[in-house]
Amino acid sequence: MAGKRDRKYKSKKDALLKKSREAMLAAVQIFNNPLIRFKTENFLILAVVAWTYLLHAYYEKIGIDYSYYKFNGKKKQYIRTDYGAIKKWELSKCISAQECPLSPSVKKNLEFIVGLRNEVEHQMTNDLDNAVSAKLQACALNFNHCIIELFGKRYAIDNELVMSIHFSGIDPIRQRELSKMKGISENVYNFISGFEHNLTPEILENKEYSYKIMYIPISANHRGQADSVVEFVKISDEIADQVKNIVMVKESEKKKYLPKQIVTIMKTEGYKYFSMNTHTLLWQNNGKSLKVPQYGCTVAGKQWYWYETWLNYVRRYCALHKDELGYIEP
Repeated sequence: MAGKRDRKYKSKKDALLKKSREAMLAAVQIFNNPLIRFKTENFLILAVVAWTYLLHAYYEKIGIDYSYYKFNGKKKQYIRTDYGAIKKWELSKCISAQECPLSPSVKKNLEFIVGLRNEVEHQMTNDLDNAVSAKLQACALNFNHCIIELFGKRYAIDNELVMSIHFSGIDPIRQRELSKMKGISENVYNFISGFEHNLTPEILENKEYSYKIMYIPISANHRGQADSVVEFVKISDEIADQVKNIVMVKESEKKKYLPKQIVTIMKTEGYKYFSMNTHTLLWQNNGKSLKVPQYGCTVAGKQWYWYETWLNYVRRYCALHKDELGYIEP
């Protein structure tokens, strides 16, 4: 007689949940590992698996069939892979389903994660970590929040991970360099710019889409005060106003350019046919104006000024159209 079958999991839902947790734990651990340089790419792949399994577990829980099928008369005919397995919903389908329990900002974060994963999985990219880390942080925090909300505190992962240690301080000069997304691949830059162009300000500023924190170095004056690298304090109205002022001052110090200055710069850099008309057509973007907060602002309610991010966008465009812009190396 055959022995009793050893069951590793209580149910399919239980198996999906445990594998989902392990995938996200692995994603964060790899990203925090200072010896691994292939961080973001690994995180993206594992995070997509983690969220897919989490939502599969949720649909399993509420009795939703998350398989692909078509009807043959009144009978379901399941669609299968080349090797016979029933095809299940991928993450994009999971979050677009009517029954999906996620908030709009969490969905947008996951759409970003999936889109970026699609860009990097088939070709090598450069310097992604700093450019998208806020989205990855939001993705991990959202996962922890959602698994608790949907299945209970015992599945939380926040107690199993600690903040990673950095050997380089976050100084303003370095931060300005990071803000330019310097050195990332053209396809990734275009994906990020295109994806965020149509997002509402509410989504862009929502911590569920992109989680950003501000570090303020302090000196500990009392014993026991310096036990943690990061100290969380309750924000009073006075402190909140101070933080807002710090952010507003930083924002107002962004270098700004008039359109004619952009044209002059591009001509100086060798693009002799780059004109005001070229610039206008570029920002008009076939009716989908690129006059958005990511690229510039209106000053005193009148004149539009462009940021350094727009200048970099123009540079990338010109680099792709050297011949028609009459490029001559300066």
